[in-house]
Amino acid sequence: MNGRRDILKALIAAPVLGAMAYGVYKKKKYDRMHRDISDVFKLDQAPAVLAKQAAGKQIRIGLIGFGIRGKQLMQALGFAEPAYVDGLKERERRNANYTGYKDFMEQDDLNVRITAVCDIFDLYGDAAVAAGANLQRLGSDAPSTGTPPKRYKHYRELLAADDVDAVVIASPDHWHGQMAMDAAKAGKHVYLEKPMTWTLPETYRLREVIRKTGVVFQLGHQGRQTDSYLKAKEIIDKGLLGHVSLIEMTTNRNDPNGAWVYKIIDGSNPDTIDWKQFEGPEQQIREYTEYMKKAGLERYVGPDDRGKFSLERFFRWRCWWDYSTGLSGDLLTHEYDAVNQIMRMGIPQSVTSSGGIYFFKDGRTVPDVLQTSMEFPEKNFTLLYSATLANQRNRGKIFMGHDAFMNLSQTITVQADPRSDLYREKIDQGIIPTDAPFYTYAPGKGDADGVATATELYFAQRGLMSSYINGKRYNTTHLHIREWLECIRQGLTPSCNVDEAFAEAIAAHMGTRAYLENKTMFWDKDREEITAG
Repeated sequence: MNGRRDILKALIAAPVLGAMAYGVYKKKKYDRMHRDISDVFKLDQAPAVLAKQAAGKQIRIGLIGFGIRGKQLMQALGFAEPAYVDGLKERERRNANYTGYKDFMEQDDLNVRITAVCDIFDLYGDAAVAAGANLQRLGSDAPSTGTPPKRYKHYRELLAADDVDAVVIASPDHWHGQMAMDAAKAGKHVYLEKPMTWTLPETYRLREVIRKTGVVFQLGHQGRQTDSYLKAKEIIDKGLLGHVSLIEMTTNRNDPNGAWVYKIIDGSNPDTIDWKQFEGPEQQIREYTEYMKKAGLERYVGPDDRGKFSLERFFRWRCWWDYSTGLSGDLLTHEYDAVNQIMRMGIPQSVTSSGGIYFFKDGRTVPDVLQTSMEFPEKNFTLLYSATLANQRNRGKIFMGHDAFMNLSQTITVQADPRSDLYREKIDQGIIPTDAPFYTYAPGKGDADGVATATELYFAQRGLMSSYINGKRYNTTHLHIREWLECIRQGLTPSCNVDEAFAEAIAAHMGTRAYLENKTMFWDKDREEITAG
Protein backbone atom coordinates (compact mmCIF):
# COMPACT_ATOMS: atom_id res chain seq x y z
CA MET A 1 0.00 0.00 0.00
CA ASN A 2 2.79 2.40 0.95
CA GLY A 3 4.61 1.58 -2.27
CA ARG A 4 1.53 2.39 -4.30
CA ARG A 5 1.17 5.70 -2.43
CA ASP A 6 4.82 6.54 -3.12
CA ILE A 7 4.35 5.79 -6.82
CA LEU A 8 1.26 8.04 -6.94
CA LYS A 9 3.19 10.83 -5.22
CA ALA A 10 5.98 10.46 -7.73
CA LEU A 11 3.55 10.56 -10.64
CA ILE A 12 1.84 13.64 -9.25
CA ALA A 13 5.14 15.40 -8.57
CA ALA A 14 6.70 14.58 -11.94
CA PRO A 15 4.88 17.25 -13.94
CA VAL A 16 5.68 19.86 -11.27
CA LEU A 17 9.35 18.90 -11.14
CA GLY A 18 9.38 18.77 -14.93
CA ALA A 19 7.93 22.28 -15.13
CA MET A 20 10.46 23.53 -12.58
CA ALA A 21 13.30 21.92 -14.45
CA TYR A 22 12.06 23.39 -17.71
CA GLY A 23 11.86 26.81 -16.05
CA VAL A 24 15.43 26.55 -14.82
CA TYR A 25 16.51 25.44 -18.31
CA LYS A 26 14.71 28.37 -19.89
CA LYS A 27 16.28 30.85 -17.48
CA LYS A 28 19.79 29.46 -18.08
CA LYS A 29 19.20 29.60 -21.82
CA TYR A 30 17.91 33.18 -21.51
CA ASP A 31 20.91 34.24 -19.38
CA ARG A 32 23.35 32.59 -21.78
CA MET A 33 21.74 34.25 -24.77
CA HIS A 34 22.02 37.68 -23.20
CA ARG A 35 25.67 37.07 -22.32
CA ASP A 36 26.35 35.89 -25.83
CA ILE A 37 24.65 38.82 -27.60
CA SER A 38 26.01 41.68 -25.49
CA ASP A 39 28.59 42.39 -28.19
CA VAL A 40 25.91 43.03 -30.82
CA PHE A 41 22.96 44.19 -28.69
CA LYS A 42 24.10 46.39 -25.83
CA LEU A 43 21.86 48.89 -24.06
CA ASP A 44 22.02 51.02 -20.97
CA GLN A 45 20.34 49.43 -17.98
CA ALA A 46 17.55 51.99 -17.78
CA PRO A 47 16.33 55.02 -19.73
CA ALA A 48 17.64 58.39 -18.66
CA VAL A 49 15.80 59.47 -15.51
CA LEU A 50 13.89 62.71 -15.63
CA ALA A 51 15.37 65.23 -13.23
CA LYS A 52 13.14 65.82 -10.23
CA GLN A 53 11.83 69.34 -10.10
CA ALA A 54 13.97 71.85 -8.31
CA ALA A 55 12.58 73.81 -5.39
CA GLY A 56 11.47 77.19 -6.67
CA LYS A 57 8.79 79.80 -6.82
CA GLN A 58 5.24 78.58 -6.44
CA ILE A 59 3.38 78.78 -9.75
CA ARG A 60 -0.23 79.93 -9.84
CA ILE A 61 -2.31 77.99 -12.33
CA GLY A 62 -5.51 78.83 -14.17
CA LEU A 63 -7.41 75.87 -15.65
CA ILE A 64 -9.60 76.35 -18.72
CA GLY A 65 -11.98 73.42 -19.29
CA PHE A 66 -12.93 70.84 -16.66
CA GLY A 67 -14.40 68.10 -18.81
CA ILE A 68 -12.94 64.59 -19.10
CA ARG A 69 -9.38 65.66 -19.89
CA GLY A 70 -9.50 68.76 -17.70
CA LYS A 71 -10.21 66.61 -14.66
CA GLN A 72 -7.26 64.35 -15.52
CA LEU A 73 -4.93 67.32 -15.92
CA MET A 74 -6.05 68.74 -12.59
CA GLN A 75 -5.35 65.36 -10.98
CA ALA A 76 -1.91 65.31 -12.60
CA LEU A 77 -1.27 68.66 -10.93
CA GLY A 78 -2.26 67.08 -7.60
CA PHE A 79 -5.84 68.31 -7.23
CA ALA A 80 -9.06 66.30 -7.40
CA GLU A 81 -12.67 66.44 -6.34
CA PRO A 82 -13.30 64.68 -3.02
CA ALA A 83 -15.66 62.29 -4.84
CA TYR A 84 -12.78 61.20 -7.09
CA VAL A 85 -10.67 60.37 -4.04
CA ASP A 86 -13.62 58.43 -2.61
CA GLY A 87 -13.71 56.38 -5.81
CA LEU A 88 -10.00 55.57 -5.59
CA LYS A 89 -10.42 54.38 -2.00
CA GLU A 90 -13.41 52.21 -2.95
CA ARG A 91 -11.54 50.55 -5.79
CA GLU A 92 -8.64 49.86 -3.46
CA ARG A 93 -11.07 48.31 -0.94
CA ARG A 94 -12.48 46.00 -3.63
CA ASN A 95 -9.13 45.08 -5.20
CA ALA A 96 -6.07 44.55 -3.01
CA ASN A 97 -3.82 44.88 -6.05
CA TYR A 98 -5.19 48.27 -7.05
CA THR A 99 -2.62 51.01 -6.44
CA GLY A 100 -4.39 54.05 -7.91
CA TYR A 101 -5.11 55.64 -4.54
CA LYS A 102 -1.58 55.04 -3.28
CA ASP A 103 -0.06 56.38 -6.51
CA PHE A 104 -2.17 59.53 -6.36
CA MET A 105 -1.43 60.22 -2.71
CA GLU A 106 2.31 59.69 -3.25
CA GLN A 107 2.40 61.83 -6.40
CA ASP A 108 5.01 64.59 -6.14
CA ASP A 109 3.96 67.97 -4.80
CA LEU A 110 4.53 70.28 -7.78
CA ASN A 111 4.44 73.45 -5.65
CA VAL A 112 1.51 74.97 -7.52
CA ARG A 113 -1.82 76.45 -6.55
CA ILE A 114 -5.00 76.52 -8.60
CA THR A 115 -6.06 80.15 -8.35
CA ALA A 116 -8.56 80.31 -11.20
CA VAL A 117 -10.82 77.94 -13.14
CA CYS A 118 -13.11 78.45 -16.12
CA ASP A 119 -15.80 76.27 -17.62
CA ILE A 120 -18.93 77.20 -19.54
CA PHE A 121 -20.92 74.35 -17.92
CA ASP A 122 -21.93 75.29 -14.38
CA LEU A 123 -21.64 71.76 -12.96
CA TYR A 124 -18.08 71.44 -14.32
CA GLY A 125 -17.18 74.89 -13.07
CA ASP A 126 -18.37 74.13 -9.54
CA ALA A 127 -16.53 70.78 -9.60
CA ALA A 128 -13.33 72.53 -10.71
CA VAL A 129 -13.59 74.89 -7.75
CA ALA A 130 -13.97 71.93 -5.36
CA ALA A 131 -10.97 70.18 -6.88
CA GLY A 132 -8.78 73.29 -6.79
CA ALA A 133 -9.53 73.77 -3.10
CA ASN A 134 -8.62 70.18 -2.20
CA LEU A 135 -4.98 70.83 -1.32
CA GLN A 136 -4.54 67.69 0.77
CA ARG A 137 -6.23 65.29 -1.69
CA LEU A 138 -8.97 64.45 0.80
CA GLY A 139 -12.15 62.46 0.34
CA SER A 140 -15.62 63.73 1.11
CA ASP A 141 -15.33 62.49 4.71
CA ALA A 142 -12.86 65.27 5.56
CA PRO A 143 -13.26 69.02 5.11
CA SER A 144 -11.00 70.81 2.61
CA THR A 145 -8.65 73.41 4.07
CA GLY A 146 -7.63 75.19 0.90
CA THR A 147 -8.78 78.51 -0.46
CA PRO A 148 -11.14 77.84 -3.38
CA PRO A 149 -9.98 79.15 -6.75
CA LYS A 150 -12.04 81.86 -8.37
CA ARG A 151 -14.40 80.63 -11.05
CA TYR A 152 -14.64 82.59 -14.29
CA LYS A 153 -17.36 82.12 -16.87
CA HIS A 154 -15.27 83.49 -19.74
CA TYR A 155 -11.66 82.47 -20.31
CA ARG A 156 -10.56 85.99 -21.27
CA GLU A 157 -11.52 87.17 -17.78
CA LEU A 158 -9.32 84.42 -16.33
CA LEU A 159 -6.41 85.49 -18.56
CA ALA A 160 -6.70 89.04 -17.24
CA ALA A 161 -6.30 87.90 -13.62
CA ASP A 162 -3.14 89.08 -11.85
CA ASP A 163 -2.89 85.93 -9.74
CA VAL A 164 -2.44 83.55 -12.73
CA ASP A 165 1.10 82.80 -13.96
CA ALA A 166 0.31 79.93 -16.32
CA VAL A 167 -2.71 78.23 -17.84
CA VAL A 168 -3.67 74.64 -18.58
CA ILE A 169 -6.06 74.51 -21.53
CA ALA A 170 -8.37 71.51 -21.97
CA SER A 171 -11.15 72.98 -24.09
CA PRO A 172 -12.66 71.35 -27.20
CA ASP A 173 -10.37 71.29 -30.26
CA HIS A 174 -11.97 74.29 -31.98
CA TRP A 175 -10.92 76.57 -29.12
CA HIS A 176 -7.32 75.36 -28.70
CA GLY A 177 -5.49 77.75 -31.00
CA GLN A 178 -7.39 80.91 -30.05
CA MET A 179 -7.16 80.32 -26.31
CA ALA A 180 -3.45 79.53 -26.49
CA MET A 181 -2.74 82.69 -28.51
CA ASP A 182 -4.76 84.85 -26.13
CA ALA A 183 -3.00 83.29 -23.13
CA ALA A 184 0.47 83.91 -24.57
CA LYS A 185 -0.40 87.51 -25.43
CA ALA A 186 -1.53 87.94 -21.81
CA GLY A 187 1.92 86.76 -20.67
CA LYS A 188 0.75 83.40 -19.34
CA HIS A 189 2.78 80.23 -19.87
CA VAL A 190 0.75 77.61 -21.75
CA TYR A 191 0.13 73.89 -21.36
CA LEU A 192 -2.20 73.04 -24.25
CA GLU A 193 -3.93 69.73 -24.77
CA LYS A 194 -3.42 68.20 -28.18
CA PRO A 195 -4.11 68.82 -30.98
CA MET A 196 -2.38 72.17 -31.28
CA THR A 197 -4.99 73.72 -33.57
CA TRP A 198 -8.34 73.16 -35.25
CA THR A 199 -7.61 74.98 -38.54
CA LEU A 200 -4.45 75.23 -40.60
CA PRO A 201 -4.11 79.06 -40.65
CA GLU A 202 -4.15 79.35 -36.86
CA THR A 203 -1.28 76.83 -36.71
CA TYR A 204 1.07 79.40 -38.22
CA ARG A 205 -0.35 82.23 -36.10
CA LEU A 206 0.02 80.33 -32.84
CA ARG A 207 3.63 79.42 -33.57
CA GLU A 208 4.39 83.06 -34.31
CA VAL A 209 2.73 84.26 -31.10
CA ILE A 210 4.57 81.76 -28.91
CA ARG A 211 7.91 82.66 -30.48
CA LYS A 212 7.23 86.39 -30.15
CA THR A 213 6.03 86.33 -26.54
CA GLY A 214 8.61 83.82 -25.30
CA VAL A 215 6.20 82.07 -22.93
CA VAL A 216 6.94 78.44 -22.10
CA PHE A 217 4.68 76.28 -24.25
CA GLN A 218 4.08 72.55 -23.87
CA LEU A 219 1.71 70.49 -26.03
CA GLY A 220 -0.09 67.73 -24.12
CA HIS A 221 1.63 64.62 -25.43
CA GLN A 222 2.40 62.78 -22.20
CA GLY A 223 3.96 59.95 -24.22
CA ARG A 224 7.11 62.07 -24.14
CA GLN A 225 7.56 60.78 -20.60
CA THR A 226 6.95 57.08 -21.35
CA ASP A 227 10.00 55.05 -20.34
CA SER A 228 9.55 52.40 -23.02
CA TYR A 229 9.61 55.13 -25.68
CA LEU A 230 12.91 56.39 -24.28
CA LYS A 231 14.33 52.86 -24.44
CA ALA A 232 13.01 52.44 -27.99
CA LYS A 233 14.83 55.62 -29.04
CA GLU A 234 18.08 54.19 -27.69
CA ILE A 235 17.53 51.00 -29.71
CA ILE A 236 16.95 53.05 -32.88
CA ASP A 237 19.83 55.46 -32.23
CA LYS A 238 22.26 52.57 -31.78
CA GLY A 239 21.16 51.00 -35.07
CA LEU A 240 20.07 47.75 -33.43
CA LEU A 241 17.20 47.25 -35.87
CA GLY A 242 19.25 48.13 -38.92
CA HIS A 243 17.72 50.58 -41.37
CA VAL A 244 14.02 51.05 -40.62
CA SER A 245 12.02 51.35 -43.84
CA LEU A 246 8.44 50.85 -42.61
CA ILE A 247 6.61 51.74 -39.40
CA GLU A 248 3.03 50.81 -38.56
CA MET A 249 1.07 52.60 -35.86
CA THR A 250 -2.50 51.86 -34.91
CA THR A 251 -5.59 52.72 -32.92
CA ASN A 252 -8.06 50.02 -31.87
CA ARG A 253 -11.03 50.76 -29.62
CA ASN A 254 -14.38 49.05 -29.28
CA ASP A 255 -16.71 50.82 -26.91
CA PRO A 256 -18.96 53.90 -27.21
CA ASN A 257 -16.77 55.93 -24.86
CA GLY A 258 -13.76 55.21 -27.05
CA ALA A 259 -15.75 56.41 -30.04
CA TRP A 260 -16.59 59.68 -28.20
CA VAL A 261 -20.20 58.78 -27.39
CA TYR A 262 -19.82 60.25 -23.92
CA LYS A 263 -22.45 60.30 -21.22
CA ILE A 264 -24.77 63.32 -21.14
CA ILE A 265 -24.51 64.74 -17.64
CA ASP A 266 -27.63 65.24 -15.54
CA GLY A 267 -28.34 68.91 -14.96
CA SER A 268 -27.11 70.03 -18.38
CA ASN A 269 -29.49 72.41 -20.14
CA PRO A 270 -29.51 75.87 -21.76
CA ASP A 271 -29.55 77.49 -18.32
CA THR A 272 -26.36 75.72 -17.15
CA ILE A 273 -24.39 75.76 -20.44
CA ASP A 274 -23.15 78.86 -22.26
CA TRP A 275 -23.89 77.58 -25.78
CA LYS A 276 -22.97 80.86 -27.46
CA GLN A 277 -19.47 80.70 -26.06
CA PHE A 278 -19.17 77.00 -26.90
CA GLU A 279 -19.85 77.59 -30.59
CA GLY A 280 -16.33 78.82 -31.18
CA PRO A 281 -14.08 81.70 -32.23
CA GLU A 282 -15.59 83.58 -35.16
CA GLN A 283 -12.34 83.76 -37.15
CA GLN A 284 -11.79 80.00 -36.92
CA ILE A 285 -15.39 79.31 -37.93
CA ARG A 286 -14.92 81.50 -41.01
CA GLU A 287 -11.66 79.74 -41.90
CA TYR A 288 -13.25 76.34 -41.49
CA THR A 289 -16.32 77.28 -43.53
CA GLU A 290 -14.26 78.86 -46.32
CA TYR A 291 -11.97 75.83 -46.55
CA MET A 292 -14.88 73.38 -46.67
CA LYS A 293 -16.70 75.32 -49.36
CA LYS A 294 -13.55 75.81 -51.44
CA ALA A 295 -12.88 72.06 -51.29
CA GLY A 296 -16.47 71.26 -52.23
CA LEU A 297 -17.23 69.84 -48.80
CA GLU A 298 -20.33 71.87 -47.92
CA ARG A 299 -22.01 68.70 -46.68
CA TYR A 300 -19.75 68.83 -43.60
CA VAL A 301 -20.56 72.43 -42.74
CA GLY A 302 -23.42 72.84 -40.30
CA PRO A 303 -23.93 76.54 -39.53
CA ASP A 304 -27.61 75.96 -38.70
CA ASP A 305 -26.65 73.24 -36.21
CA ARG A 306 -24.18 75.61 -34.56
CA GLY A 307 -27.01 77.97 -33.74
CA LYS A 308 -29.13 75.25 -32.13
CA PHE A 309 -28.53 74.09 -28.58
CA SER A 310 -27.57 70.39 -28.60
CA LEU A 311 -26.49 68.27 -25.66
CA GLU A 312 -25.14 65.63 -28.05
CA ARG A 313 -22.89 68.16 -29.73
CA PHE A 314 -21.83 69.73 -26.44
CA PHE A 315 -20.72 66.49 -24.81
CA ARG A 316 -19.81 64.53 -27.96
CA TRP A 317 -18.25 67.35 -29.98
CA ARG A 318 -15.44 65.07 -31.21
CA CYS A 319 -17.95 63.44 -33.58
CA TRP A 320 -18.37 66.54 -35.79
CA TRP A 321 -15.92 68.45 -37.96
CA ASP A 322 -17.65 71.62 -36.70
CA TYR A 323 -15.58 71.31 -33.51
CA SER A 324 -13.29 68.33 -33.93
CA THR A 325 -10.09 67.29 -35.70
CA GLY A 326 -11.32 63.69 -35.99
CA LEU A 327 -9.09 60.66 -35.77
CA SER A 328 -6.14 62.54 -37.28
CA GLY A 329 -6.04 65.24 -34.60
CA ASP A 330 -7.37 63.21 -31.69
CA LEU A 331 -5.64 59.81 -31.87
CA LEU A 332 -3.23 59.69 -34.81
CA THR A 333 -1.34 62.56 -33.18
CA HIS A 334 -0.55 60.42 -30.11
CA GLU A 335 0.99 57.73 -32.30
CA TYR A 336 2.74 60.23 -34.58
CA ASP A 337 4.29 62.01 -31.59
CA ALA A 338 5.54 58.71 -30.17
CA VAL A 339 7.26 57.85 -33.45
CA ASN A 340 8.51 61.40 -33.94
CA GLN A 341 10.28 61.51 -30.60
CA ILE A 342 12.00 58.23 -31.49
CA MET A 343 12.76 58.79 -35.20
CA ARG A 344 12.99 62.61 -35.30
CA MET A 345 11.33 62.63 -38.72
CA GLY A 346 9.35 65.89 -38.52
CA ILE A 347 6.77 66.78 -41.15
CA PRO A 348 6.04 64.17 -43.87
CA GLN A 349 6.69 65.03 -47.49
CA SER A 350 3.31 63.61 -48.53
CA VAL A 351 0.19 62.14 -46.92
CA THR A 352 -2.73 60.11 -48.23
CA SER A 353 -5.80 59.04 -46.26
CA SER A 354 -8.94 56.98 -46.69
CA GLY A 355 -11.70 55.56 -44.53
CA GLY A 356 -15.27 56.29 -43.59
CA ILE A 357 -18.11 56.06 -41.09
CA TYR A 358 -18.52 52.30 -41.11
CA PHE A 359 -19.94 51.47 -37.68
CA PHE A 360 -21.27 54.43 -35.68
CA LYS A 361 -24.25 55.56 -37.76
CA ASP A 362 -25.21 58.22 -35.25
CA GLY A 363 -25.08 61.39 -37.35
CA ARG A 364 -21.37 62.06 -36.87
CA THR A 365 -19.33 63.52 -39.72
CA VAL A 366 -15.83 62.33 -38.70
CA PRO A 367 -14.78 58.78 -39.72
CA ASP A 368 -14.61 55.86 -37.32
CA VAL A 369 -12.19 53.96 -39.60
CA LEU A 370 -9.10 55.64 -41.04
CA GLN A 371 -5.95 54.64 -42.89
CA THR A 372 -3.19 57.20 -43.41
CA SER A 373 0.15 56.83 -45.18
CA MET A 374 2.94 59.33 -44.54
CA GLU A 375 6.06 59.37 -46.72
CA PHE A 376 9.49 60.47 -45.49
CA PRO A 377 11.81 59.99 -48.49
CA GLU A 378 14.64 61.95 -46.87
CA LYS A 379 14.56 59.44 -44.01
CA ASN A 380 13.89 56.53 -46.38
CA PHE A 381 10.80 55.19 -44.65
CA THR A 382 7.02 55.13 -44.75
CA LEU A 383 4.75 55.60 -41.74
CA LEU A 384 1.38 53.80 -41.88
CA TYR A 385 -1.52 54.56 -39.54
CA SER A 386 -4.56 52.32 -39.27
CA ALA A 387 -7.53 52.89 -36.96
CA THR A 388 -10.91 51.46 -36.12
CA LEU A 389 -13.25 52.41 -33.30
CA ALA A 390 -15.13 49.10 -33.57
CA ASN A 391 -12.49 46.49 -32.71
CA GLN A 392 -10.17 46.30 -29.71
CA ARG A 393 -7.34 44.12 -31.02
CA ASN A 394 -4.04 45.38 -29.59
CA ARG A 395 -1.59 45.88 -32.45
CA GLY A 396 0.96 48.27 -30.98
CA LYS A 397 3.57 50.10 -33.04
CA ILE A 398 5.87 48.05 -35.30
CA PHE A 399 9.28 49.34 -36.43
CA MET A 400 10.52 47.16 -39.29
CA GLY A 401 14.28 47.23 -39.77
CA HIS A 402 16.55 45.26 -42.06
CA ASP A 403 18.02 43.34 -39.11
CA ALA A 404 15.11 43.18 -36.66
CA PHE A 405 11.64 44.47 -35.94
CA MET A 406 10.48 46.13 -32.74
CA ASN A 407 6.96 45.94 -31.30
CA LEU A 408 6.43 48.97 -29.09
CA SER A 409 3.61 49.60 -26.64
CA GLN A 410 3.86 49.73 -22.86
CA THR A 411 6.51 47.04 -23.35
CA ILE A 412 9.10 46.41 -26.07
CA THR A 413 10.00 43.22 -27.88
CA VAL A 414 12.72 42.91 -30.52
CA GLN A 415 12.81 39.97 -32.92
CA ALA A 416 15.58 39.27 -35.41
CA ASP A 417 14.87 39.11 -39.12
CA PRO A 418 15.95 35.80 -40.72
CA ARG A 419 17.85 37.79 -43.39
CA SER A 420 19.68 39.99 -40.88
CA ASP A 421 23.30 40.91 -41.54
CA LEU A 422 23.94 42.37 -38.09
CA TYR A 423 22.83 39.21 -36.25
CA ARG A 424 23.78 36.66 -38.94
CA GLU A 425 26.54 34.95 -36.96
CA LYS A 426 24.42 34.67 -33.79
CA ILE A 427 21.48 33.36 -35.80
CA ASP A 428 23.64 30.71 -37.49
CA GLN A 429 25.01 29.67 -34.09
CA GLY A 430 21.49 29.23 -32.75
CA ILE A 431 22.04 31.92 -30.12
CA ILE A 432 19.49 34.40 -31.49
CA PRO A 433 16.14 32.91 -32.60
CA THR A 434 14.17 34.31 -35.50
CA ASP A 435 10.81 32.87 -34.51
CA ALA A 436 10.57 34.64 -31.14
CA PRO A 437 11.78 37.89 -29.53
CA PHE A 438 15.38 37.86 -28.29
CA TYR A 439 14.96 41.08 -26.29
CA THR A 440 12.08 42.22 -24.06
CA TYR A 441 11.76 45.40 -22.03
CA ALA A 442 8.88 45.54 -19.55
CA PRO A 443 9.02 48.58 -17.26
CA GLY A 444 7.47 48.10 -13.85
CA LYS A 445 4.86 45.45 -13.38
CA GLY A 446 2.72 44.27 -16.24
CA ASP A 447 -0.74 44.41 -14.71
CA ALA A 448 -3.39 47.03 -15.43
CA ASP A 449 -4.88 47.41 -11.98
CA GLY A 450 -5.72 51.05 -12.60
CA VAL A 451 -7.74 50.30 -15.72
CA ALA A 452 -11.52 50.45 -15.54
CA THR A 453 -12.69 50.94 -19.13
CA ALA A 454 -11.76 49.80 -22.60
CA THR A 455 -10.59 53.32 -23.40
CA GLU A 456 -8.28 53.35 -20.38
CA LEU A 457 -6.95 49.96 -21.49
CA TYR A 458 -6.14 51.45 -24.90
CA PHE A 459 -4.07 54.21 -23.31
CA ALA A 460 -2.51 51.86 -20.76
CA GLN A 461 -1.29 49.49 -23.48
CA ARG A 462 0.37 52.41 -25.24
CA GLY A 463 2.17 53.64 -22.16
CA LEU A 464 0.11 56.81 -22.08
CA MET A 465 -1.17 56.36 -18.54
CA SER A 466 1.84 55.40 -16.45
CA SER A 467 5.61 55.35 -16.59
CA TYR A 468 8.30 54.04 -14.27
CA ILE A 469 11.31 55.86 -12.84
CA ASN A 470 13.64 53.81 -10.64
CA GLY A 471 10.86 51.28 -10.18
CA LYS A 472 8.24 53.80 -9.06
CA ARG A 473 5.09 54.22 -11.11
CA TYR A 474 4.15 57.73 -12.18
CA ASN A 475 1.20 59.20 -14.02
CA THR A 476 2.70 60.22 -17.39
CA THR A 477 0.58 63.36 -17.56
CA HIS A 478 1.94 64.32 -14.14
CA LEU A 479 5.49 63.91 -15.47
CA HIS A 480 4.71 65.91 -18.61
CA ILE A 481 3.21 68.79 -16.62
CA ARG A 482 6.10 68.58 -14.14
CA GLU A 483 8.55 69.05 -17.01
CA TRP A 484 6.60 72.11 -18.20
CA LEU A 485 6.66 73.65 -14.72
CA GLU A 486 10.36 72.93 -14.35
CA CYS A 487 11.01 74.68 -17.67
CA ILE A 488 9.07 77.72 -16.46
CA ARG A 489 11.15 77.90 -13.29
CA GLN A 490 14.51 77.37 -14.97
CA GLY A 491 13.97 78.97 -18.36
CA LEU A 492 14.29 75.68 -20.24
CA THR A 493 12.55 74.35 -23.34
CA PRO A 494 9.97 71.54 -22.92
CA SER A 495 10.18 68.32 -24.92
CA CYS A 496 6.93 69.02 -26.79
CA ASN A 497 7.59 72.71 -27.43
CA VAL A 498 5.95 74.85 -30.11
CA ASP A 499 8.23 73.61 -32.90
CA GLU A 500 7.47 69.97 -32.10
CA ALA A 501 3.79 70.91 -31.82
CA PHE A 502 3.88 72.68 -35.18
CA ALA A 503 5.25 69.57 -36.93
CA GLU A 504 2.54 67.43 -35.32
CA ALA A 505 -0.20 69.88 -36.27
CA ILE A 506 0.91 70.10 -39.91
CA ALA A 507 1.10 66.30 -40.21
CA ALA A 508 -2.41 65.97 -38.71
CA HIS A 509 -3.86 68.68 -40.95
CA MET A 510 -2.31 66.98 -43.99
CA GLY A 511 -4.01 63.75 -42.95
CA THR A 512 -7.38 65.43 -42.42
CA ARG A 513 -7.25 67.30 -45.73
CA ALA A 514 -6.14 64.15 -47.59
CA TYR A 515 -9.19 62.31 -46.19
CA LEU A 516 -11.69 65.09 -46.84
CA GLU A 517 -10.46 66.00 -50.32
CA ASN A 518 -9.53 62.46 -51.39
CA LYS A 519 -6.17 63.74 -52.63
CA THR A 520 -2.53 63.33 -51.71
CA MET A 521 -1.23 66.29 -49.71
CA PHE A 522 2.34 67.51 -50.14
CA TRP A 523 4.48 69.63 -47.84
CA ASP A 524 6.63 72.35 -49.41
CA LYS A 525 9.22 72.78 -46.66
CA ASP A 526 10.82 75.84 -48.25
CA ARG A 527 7.56 77.77 -48.48
CA GLU A 528 6.00 75.96 -45.49
CA GLU A 529 2.81 75.25 -47.40
CA ILE A 530 0.51 72.28 -47.91
CA THR A 531 -0.42 71.67 -51.54
CA ALA A 532 -2.90 69.17 -52.97
CA GLY A 533 -1.69 66.69 -55.58
